[in-house]
Order: sequence, then C-alpha cells, then structure tokens
Amino acid sequence: MAAEDSYVPNAFDAEFDNFWDTVSCYAANTFPFEERCAFVANAKDCNRSTNVLPYMRIMACDLNCVNEFEQVIFLTLFMGLCYEILVLLIHVCNKYYSPALKAVSRFLRMNEHVAGVTLLAFGNSSADLFSNLASVNANVPVFANSLAAALFVSMVSGGLICYMSPFKMNAYESVRDILFLIFGSMLLQYFLASSAHVSETSFIVMFLVYIFYILVNVVDVYLIRRALKTTNAQIDALLVGEMTPEKRKRLSELERNQAIYSRDMEVEIFERTNSGPNINKIRYTTLRMGRSTRISIDKKATRNVLHNRALGRNWGLFKDLFRVLRPINREKWRKGNIIKRAFMLTKIPAVILCCIYIPLVDYELDKHGWNKLLNCIQVMLNPAMSIMAIKALLSSRGNSLWYVAMAEESIYAVYSLPITMPIAIFMFIQSRTDVPPFYHSVFTVMNLTGSMFMIFICATEIDKVLEVIGHILKVEDDFMGATVKACTGSLGPLIANVAMALHGYPKMAYASAIGGPFFTVVMSASTVMHVKNLVGLPVSEANQTGNYGLNAFIFLNLGLFSTLLWSTTLGFFARRSVGIFSIVFYCIYLLFAILIHRKIIHSFSSDLPVTAAFGDI
Repeated sequence: MAAEDSYVPNAFDAEFDNFWDTVSCYAANTFPFEERCAFVANAKDCNRSTNVLPYMRIMACDLNCVNEFEQVIFLTLFMGLCYEILVLLIHVCNKYYSPALKAVSRFLRMNEHVAGVTLLAFGNSSADLFSNLASVNANVPVFANSLAAALFVSMVSGGLICYMSPFKMNAYESVRDILFLIFGSMLLQYFLASSAHVSETSFIVMFLVYIFYILVNVVDVYLIRRALKTTNAQIDALLVGEMTPEKRKRLSELERNQAIYSRDMEVEIFERTNSGPNINKIRYTTLRMGRSTRISIDKKATRNVLHNRALGRNWGLFKDLFRVLRPINREKWRKGNIIKRAFMLTKIPAVILCCIYIPLVDYELDKHGWNKLLNCIQVMLNPAMSIMAIKALLSSRGNSLWYVAMAEESIYAVYSLPITMPIAIFMFIQSRTDVPPFYHSVFTVMNLTGSMFMIFICATEIDKVLEVIGHILKVEDDFMGATVKACTGSLGPLIANVAMALHGYPKMAYASAIGGPFFTVVMSASTVMHVKNLVGLPVSEANQTGNYGLNAFIFLNLGLFSTLLWSTTLGFFARRSVGIFSIVFYCIYLLFAILIHRKIIHSFSSDLPVTAAFGDI
C-alpha cells in the first residue's frame, strides 16, 4: 500500500489520459468487429475527421458490420455514394459554376486567359488550401501531395481539354505560365532541400512570386489593350489622304498587328456547342482543331424573349416554379434509352438540391434563368443555409458531429432573415415573371459562392470516402496521397475545366489547368507549411516529400517540358493527339507509383539512415 501511495504519474500515464483526444479514428480497424462501435463512439478524431457523413461510425454502429463480407458490401455502398456525389459535382459545374464564371469574367472585362489564371484557377484550387489548413495538424507530406495534384490537373485536365475541345493556344501566355510553374516548383523544392526547416522568409518569397505572376498577367492585358488603341489610331491616321504604296504596306502591317492584339480581348458569352467527339473516326485523334464559328449571345434578346406587357406581373408564377423543380425533362426521358434514363434518375437528388440552393444566372437561357418565386425564396434560403452549415462546421470541435451542432447554430440562420426577408418581399412586389429585373445579375454572386461551396463539399467528401476505404483496405497513406487522393481531390478542377472547354472556352480552361497547379504548389503548399511552422510542427524535406514526392516533382517538370516541346512543335495548336499523350504520361506516373508501392523499383527519395540497435556497425 505504501508503494501505491507514493506512485508518481509519469508521461506514459498522460498518454492514456489523453488517449481518446489523440488516437486516430482509423485505429478502430485493428480491433475486432464487435468492439469497433465503442471505439469510434469515444474517439474524438472520428468527429473531427468527418466532412459530411461519419463513415466509420455508420459502418461500425449504424450498419453494425460484423465480418469481412459485410464490410465489402458496405464499402461497395460507399462507392455508390461516391458516384452520386460525382453526379452532383458534374451538375453543379456544368449548369451553375460555368455560367457564373462567364458572367463575372465579362463584368470584370477580363480576357479568357486572365479569367482562367485568376477566377477559375483560384476557385478550383482554394478548396484544397482550406482543406489542408483545416487538417494542419495531420502528419501528411503536403508538398508531395500538392505536386501530385498539380501533375494530375496539368496533365489529365489539360489533356482532356485538348482532346474534347481542340483549340489554338495563346502562345506567349501559355509558355509564360508553364515556365512560372516550373520555376515555382523548383524554388519550393530548393527551399526544402537547402535547409532543415523552412523559414518565414521562404514563405514570403513564394507569396511574392505568386503576386508577381498575377501582376504580369494583368499588366500584359493592359499593355495589349494600350497597343491596340495606339494601332487603331495609326490606322485611322493612314486612312486620311491619298493612299500610296508606302502607306498601303504600312497599313497592312498595322492591320496584322491589330488582328493579333484584338484576339480574345474580352470574354464573350457564346452559344453552347453540343458537338461531342465522334470516336468512329479513325483520324479523330490526329486532326488539328476544326474551324468552328462561335456565335455571341444577344443578352437583350434572351432577356426579353418571353416579355409580354399584356400579361399580369405574376402570370404563370407557380407554373414556372413547378417546371424548374421538375427533375426530369419529359422530352429527354421519352427519347432516351435505358442508360440515359438511369442516369436521369441518379441526377434527381442533385437537380433538386441545386435548384433549391443555388440561384441560376445564365445569359444563354430564356429570361437568363430568372424564376420569380424561386429566386425570392433563394434570397432567404441561400444565405441562411450557408451560414448554418459553415457555422456548424466551424463550431464542432470533436465533441460532437457537425450536424448535431447545426441544431444549436441554426439561430444564426434565423438572424439573417430580418435582412433577407424584406429584400425578398421587395423583389416579389417589384418584379415580373416574364422578364428578369435589372438587378438580376446580382444573383451571380450567390450563384458563384454557392457553386464553389458545393464543389468544395463534393470534392472533399469523395476524397474522404476513398480515404476511409484506403485505411480499411490498409493502403499506405503516402501512396494514397500521391495517387488516389491526388485524383479525387482534383475532381472539382477537372470537371470545372472540362465544362468550361465544352461551353466554348478552352483557352480559359487550359489557362486554369496551369494556373491552378501554380496556386496549389506556390501558395497552398507554402502556406500550409508556414502554418505548420507557426504551430510548432517540424517542416523538412523528409516529412514533406515522403516516399513519392520526388517522383511527382520529376514527372511534373518532365510533363511541363514536354508540353513546351509539343506546343512549339505544333505551332501552339492543341490537338487531340497531345491530349492522349498527356493522359498516357500521367498513367506512366501512376505505374511508377504502383511499382514503388509494390517495392519492385525504388523511388527517387533517399533511404533513411540505418542505425544499429546495440553498439556500432
């Protein structure tokens, strides 16, 4: 008894006192099936690591998985859920996100390239930054994962853009962006390799590099517009008086410069082309871009196409609401085969959710997508839902799940109603059903923010599902981060870029396929590593590159150099064949990663030094 009374707790006892606060939720996979429910109910990481659904708790407690066979069945159900989330992601990008980006780019008077490297690139890549910052305490190789994600976006997303929508690249801008990405990746790799810890100076340098990159793109557009204005003035001056051979020669030179300067000056709203690839043509993959005329949208015509002053202000109010809430088009259902009908059925949840939450502003549609009653409801519903969901996600600290905290945070959604409800009432009284009001373009803000929020949730949820599956199947974390999670985490940029290309903006999409990875590597990775330094976590080349980081670094730079090679060789015509080349190149990277994972070949990373357990060797 005396010995027990004199016992002094040590650090090992403290580990047990904080066990449920620090233990990983995935440690439950090492326990017998009948004990996993109690484990995930107590482990706070099972709440902190939840994005939308607590998959470990669902499997262990709600579904009461008791053997390996049931586990395989439930994992199959999770994969089915991934498909449904992917359908939602595609629907948001195609119907809501792309029109909003076009409208904002047009409003800010950007050309396609600047819109791609700023709005589209930041919108696509910011989700990855916020996701990494939310899990800054996790022991993951941030630099390696950022390189792997950049490789996927630049090669696979860029390749799909070239394959599905061949186009003439912006020569100088594309070369400049690729060189910036090569420089940014090499600079951050140098900072990691040259010192044991990444300093604050390194983060400041990387931040300034990104700011300089944006300034270069913006100033370039300004100088082009200034040169165009000067050229137009010179042409007007030459047209005055008698035309001499010298004047005619000079005029021909100025007109050529005018054609170059005026190319893609500002984003135009074009009619959407529905022509997809015809895989029956053998020469399809080798053909150069076809000549296709893009027809600009007459915004005034699409706005007033259904306007009729003889009808009342609320004529067809409920009919319009029910028509837009109908998830399946009867005409498409009648003409579709069994596969198309099955896809329409899977889209029903996505269509209804997006229709309720996200206001639609699309200048290609009649009335620009205006629906009086629905838009008045969305003015109140969209901010309330966003505030409630974000506040619940931020306030859940591990003691409870986010949707449990939502019941407490719902009061903040109610606080928004005194502001939004008068606006909705004013809109209902002032507007008509057959023509959008003059302030309808303001809905683009809710369209863009709502779309980005949905894309972030969808992409991170797919990533979370596959992370759970990877841990259950006991797949190495580094391998998952360099391959599967790099792909799933970049599904948002991939689908958004391809959607923009199919909408008739391949230059904007390809600019994002380079500008997005540049943001991911230069800003996202360096910011997360800087935050790790601030919270006292070690940051070095060894823990940031892992076993696959140098492979991703080498393949990324090889892919970018090959892009420079084929673009200059082909006269900056992005053909379908180079799209296939880019995708195959990424598949080779995956093959290398799999061979490294299987220990068939060695990675480019250095082996850890071997030390003897006892004595010297």
